[in-house]
Amino acid sequence: MSSSSLREIHEPARAVPVRAEYDVLVVGGGPAGLTTALAAAESGRRVGLIESRSFVGGNLTIGLPVLGFLGQKKNQIIQGLPQKFIDRLRAVNAASEHRWCPLHMGITLVEPEAVKTVALQMLLEAGVELTFNAFSAGVVMDGDAIRGIIIESKSGREAVLGRIVVDCTGDADVAYRAGVPCEKGNAQGGLQPPTLMFCLSNVDTDKLRMSIAQHTRTYLTDFIPAEYFGQNHQFIVVGLRELIAKARQERGLQIPNERTIIITGLRRGEAWINMTRVAGTDATDVRSLTQGEIEARRQIDDIHTYLKHYVPGFEACTFSKTAPFLGIRETRRIVAQYMMTQEDVLGCRKFDDAIAVASYPIDIHRPGDEGCTLIWCGDCYDIPYRSLVPQQVRNLLVAGRSIGATHEAMGAIRVMATCMAMGEAAGRAAALALQDGVPPAAIDVAKLRAELRAKGAYLR
Repeated sequence: MSSSSLREIHEPARAVPVRAEYDVLVVGGGPAGLTTALAAAESGRRVGLIESRSFVGGNLTIGLPVLGFLGQKKNQIIQGLPQKFIDRLRAVNAASEHRWCPLHMGITLVEPEAVKTVALQMLLEAGVELTFNAFSAGVVMDGDAIRGIIIESKSGREAVLGRIVVDCTGDADVAYRAGVPCEKGNAQGGLQPPTLMFCLSNVDTDKLRMSIAQHTRTYLTDFIPAEYFGQNHQFIVVGLRELIAKARQERGLQIPNERTIIITGLRRGEAWINMTRVAGTDATDVRSLTQGEIEARRQIDDIHTYLKHYVPGFEACTFSKTAPFLGIRETRRIVAQYMMTQEDVLGCRKFDDAIAVASYPIDIHRPGDEGCTLIWCGDCYDIPYRSLVPQQVRNLLVAGRSIGATHEAMGAIRVMATCMAMGEAAGRAAALALQDGVPPAAIDVAKLRAELRAKGAYLR
């Protein structure tokens, strides 16, 4: 039989060396993972953080603004460690203040490269032990307990153990491999499409904002009134649908999005573009993810041409850079002790075991077309601790977009400030579980809530 006809290879059994053992093992160094590790380290426990890339920050490093710090009533609802991180960025002129936005509630601009440096500094100062360029490839189980994970790296295949493991991969990679039931997508299995962000330089952002402010019929935006642009030098533009239609008709441009989405950068003349859209991409399937990266890059040229020839302020723009990876909106979600629902979000529900407060609307980039669903609740809603606690594995927690939530609720809780708040709660919960000698599901949540408040977190 030729090797090309083989569909399976049977590897011989082998011993896997243990690289390290931790009290709290955090897998994934994105917005949720970095705050999980920082919170757990404050207890004095030995904390390890495993990251598949060569830097921490995750989606904080791809040109997106941080959404979620402000509520729909303009009050700040995310504080604690996430705010301390923004404060550190602001100290080096790498973050804006939290700015009110009629569409996104609050936007906080951050400099992607500074995020990598500042987050790393904070983790090292806290004593967190980092392992970069290591992919979580499996789990080590002992009955219904997870003892650690298997990593693959330049060093080969190794085990990293933890008394408590926190899955902050965004894709529930650890939970899924540990046997936690997971859901994916909407009722039909459709996933929100990812986007590859890219950055343009030499953009006249003042011309852009004043064109919108003064010529509202020509440059119509979604939900954001024209006067907002006249008052704000840094902003997000969402809309200009008529211009896209015109560009399609006149130049035959293939633009896979019905809305223009522009985010001004912290640097003068810089604009990040959130317009590539790769429908049908499943980021838990490497073949699909690879095709998604290829297709997103193919889309950039036509989008760049559209902006340069149809959107004021972009006439002299030059291409600067792409984000280091696709921005993934949705993959797996765990089946947790409690599943957040659309009704919880839109009903502004309070929970006795709330560990974070959120206010971002249900925001779903629909899998089946070019559109987006946006639904606001009018105020805030709680995220319950039980939604971070998976079924079937007793010493595992999950933080970030893959907590227990329906497709619709995940569309609201997936933004970065909210994920950071969840991470802080997960880190403190892990430390509390070790302190009291109980699994995470059995901690005294009242004690956790009291500690979160004492550390500056906002709870209702």
